[in-house]
Order: sequence, then C-alpha cells, then structure tokens
Amino acid sequence: MPEHVRDWVADELASPVVEAAEQVGGMSPGCATRLVCGDGTRAFVKAVGTELNPKTPVLFRREITALTLIGSHELWADLRSSYDDGDWVAILLEDVEGTHPDLDDDATMDTLLRETDRLGQVLAERVPDPPAPDPDRGLGDLRQGFREWADSVARADEIPGDLLPDWIRCDTGTWEPLVRALADEDVRLVHWDIRTDNLLERPTGELVFLDWGATAIGPGWLDPLLARLERVESPWFDESVASSPALAAAGDTAVDAWLVGFATFLAWRAHTAVDVNLPTLNDFRISESRRMLVGAERRLGIA
Repeated sequence: MPEHVRDWVADELASPVVEAAEQVGGMSPGCATRLVCGDGTRAFVKAVGTELNPKTPVLFRREITALTLIGSHELWADLRSSYDDGDWVAILLEDVEGTHPDLDDDATMDTLLRETDRLGQVLAERVPDPPAPDPDRGLGDLRQGFREWADSVARADEIPGDLLPDWIRCDTGTWEPLVRALADEDVRLVHWDIRTDNLLERPTGELVFLDWGATAIGPGWLDPLLARLERVESPWFDESVASSPALAAAGDTAVDAWLVGFATFLAWRAHTAVDVNLPTLNDFRISESRRMLVGAERRLGIA
C-alpha cells in the first residue's frame, strides 16, 4: 500500500511495527497483513485502492459500515479503525489467533451451524431495523440480487452448455418466477459470505466470522444455508437443511430456487464478466456453480 496509508496505520497503532506476516488467499487484491508492534500490540490490516480493482474498495466500505453497525462481539474481529481517502480504503481490525476450520470434520461443522444460528440472533438484536442499502458504501440488497439472478435464468439459453445443463436452459419458464419470488421475502441483516476462508477457529475451538464486505439485507435463512453449502454435494446437506428451523420454514422450493438461481447467475457471470486483478474469481464461479447444480439435481431427482 502507498506510504500515506502506511503512515496512517503507524499513527493508529502508536507503536512501530516490528513484524508483518502477509496473509495469502481469497480473491481480492491488496494488502492483508498481520502486524506485531514494538509494545506487543497485534492487529490485522487490509487495504486496497481503485488502481488494483475499481470495485473492491466498495466492498471494504461496506465492511466498515457493517462493523460499525454491529459493534464489538466475540463472534467477529472488532473494527479498530478505518481509512478512506476516496481512492484507497484501509481497515484495521483485531488480530484473531486461529486457523481456517476443517469443515469436513463433523464436530467442527456442528459448531459452525450452532454459531451461525447464534450469529443471526446477535445481528437481529444489534440491528433490528437495518438501514436502507447503499450500493456505494452501505449494505448490499439481496432483493436486487435475486432479481438479477432471475434475469440470468431468463437468459439461460445464452449460457454455453458446458457451464449450465439443459434442464435449466430449456425450462426457464419454471425457474425464473421461483427465483424472482425470493426477492419478496422479509429481510434482515445477513453476513452473506460464510465459507471456510472467511472463518477462523480459535485455539479454544470457537469460530470467528470474518470479511463483512458482502453484508446485506436478505432473508434470515440465507446464512444458515451458506453455512451448509460446503457439503451441498452430499445427502448430508438435505438432512441438515430439514433440521434447521429457519430453512424448514423457508421450504424446499425456496432452497431449490436459491440453488438454481445462484448456480445460473454464477454461470452467466463466468460467461460474461470481465474481472480486473481477480485471476481466481472465474474458476471459483464455475466450480461453485457446478457444486450447487450437483446438489440441486440430487434434490430434484434429476439423473
């Protein structure tokens, strides 16, 4: 990051940085670094400018908005400070000791499902009436997102066959209204980006939810669904969905429409998007779309 942003970090920490450990992973460009200061203070900093990617600073601003709204809690890394000069955006966070959890482990997955439900309760208590979405720096709006998914379903016949199967491409009349109906559900504050690389497991076993740049308003059952998505290709997913009060209330039709809509939207983006400094994003779209389609086909009995 540029010198003036580095100077801001040094001023905020009020002690010289003596160790810096770069964190590798994720899809966004920019700095992601664990810091240790001379006085023993630890912090995590991430920063990005429009020269690296024109859209990523918007996600950082959204994360700042979200963490400011929800305050301090053990379920997430606390916001210490933030910087925004209109070009570069930087976030200084509590440094959480831990590693990404192994969601192939049943006990760890059980912890994630339990803590995701707890997260939803805390967010509802902290922010019972979320502010209106703001595409430039505020919360995202999943109602608009679902409409975009439905639009991509309506144009599914334009998506190459190697990205999307014929049972969707040839039956858009069934799936488009079901996906669009997701936008009519009641909404609340949701994290909307729960996956392994956005979680840390503390040495004591507790989970911490990271990366709030996707925070949005949407149906309350979305975070419980995302927490289970790591196993969408397995029948375990269906059993777990049925055991969740939030997902059971949403109903199988909503879950199936969500899988079809998101898979189709990712396939559409894989076919049409032009990404700047995001070399892993398109492969991620394709792999996630295919995983969700495996789950949808199993649930719908499609051979």
